[in-house]
Amino acid sequence: MFIISITYTKPAGEIDALLTAHRQFLNEQYADGVFLMSGRKVPRSGGIIIADAADRAEIEDIIQFDPFYIAGVAEYEIIEFVPSMTAEALSDFRHTADRN
Repeated sequence: MFIISITYTKPAGEIDALLTAHRQFLNEQYADGVFLMSGRKVPRSGGIIIADAADRAEIEDIIQFDPFYIAGVAEYEIIEFVPSMTAEALSDFRHTADRN
């Protein structure tokens, strides 16, 4: 499981100009079953994406198609974690000793 933290490096006007394309990118990843949740940071300095992927390399490859990445208007931090506890509604993502 991955947390992708996006931090804007350019003014809001440059970000806003890419929002439609960025949302299309997000929709594609949701359709592929990779992205599970996303939204903007408060205050609006970037965004967060929760993703379920095979490995870090897959996430790194996917990010390269984000219009924010292509335009160089944001920085990305990828944090991998193993969800050992979840709310019941998210139990499919819980990892146990038998499931790495």
